[in-house]
Amino acid sequence: MSQLSELLSPPTILLDADAADWREAIRRSGELLVSTGATDPAYTEAMIRTVEEHGPYIVIAPGFALAHSRPDESVHRTGMSFVRLAEPIAFGNAANDPVTLVMALAAEDSSAHREALAALAGVLADPARRSLLDAARTREDVRAALEADGSGPGERSAEDSRSGAEAGTDTGSGTGAMVDADAVPSKKLLLTVCGNGLGTSLFLKNTAEQVLERWGWSSHLDVQATDTISAKGRAKDSDAILTSGAIADTLGEVGVRVEVIENFTSQAEIDAALRRIYAV
Repeated sequence: MSQLSELLSPPTILLDADAADWREAIRRSGELLVSTGATDPAYTEAMIRTVEEHGPYIVIAPGFALAHSRPDESVHRTGMSFVRLAEPIAFGNAANDPVTLVMALAAEDSSAHREALAALAGVLADPARRSLLDAARTREDVRAALEADGSGPGERSAEDSRSGAEAGTDTGSGTGAMVDADAVPSKKLLLTVCGNGLGTSLFLKNTAEQVLERWGWSSHLDVQATDTISAKGRAKDSDAILTSGAIADTLGEVGVRVEVIENFTSQAEIDAALRRIYAV
C-alpha cells in the first residue's frame, strides 16, 4: 500500500458532492479532514484564505484543485481528502477551470507527504487513471484508481516522445542547442514556488525532477520548493522560478526569469520551459 492510500482513507472520500462555489468546494474537502481528526475547522478556513490571498494557483491541472495551507496548531496529523463535485465549479483559473476534483492536503511538516504527492502526480498525468477517478462509483473505486498500475500507455510516454522529437536537441551534450538571448549561466538551482511552499510547489518540483532525470541532468541541478516570501529573497541565487500565473503575479519582478506553468502534471510543458531557460 502506498503512502497516498495510507493518507486517503475511505472516510476522507466524498463522491458527487454539491457545492455552490469554490469556497464551499474547499469546505467540503476540509470537513472530511476534520471528521477524521486530522485537522480543526480553522485549517479549512486557512485553505480558503490562501486562495483569497494568492489566487487560484491551487488548480494545478485541468479540472483538479489541491487545497492546502501552512502547518499550524490546527493540523494534528498529515492527511488528505478527496471530493468529486456533482457539478463543475470555476475557481478563477482560466487555464484549468472548471474543477471537478478537489483534494485537500494537511501536512504536519514539509516532508511527510512528498511521496504521496509524487504518486498523485503520476495518477493525474495518466489519462486512463484520471478517467477512473472521474468515473468512480464508490470510495473503493477511488482508492483502486489511485493504486492502479500506471505503467501502461499514458501521458508521460507520449509527451516524452513528442518533446524529444520536437526539440531535436541532445540535452546531455548540448549539441545542436538553440541560441536563446535570454538563456542564463547556471547557478545549479531551480525554484518551484507556491503560496506556502508545501503543496503545489512540491507537486511542480516532482514533475520538474522527472524531466531532469529523463535528460540525465539530475546531478547537475537542484530543484527546491519554496513559498512566495522566501522565493523573493532566494531568487537571485537561482537560475529561474517555475510557478503558476497567480503566484507569478504575486511575486512581481524578482530579478530572474519566471516561467509560468499551467498544468503541473505535464512533463511536456515543463520540458519546454526548461529548454527555454537553458537554451537546449
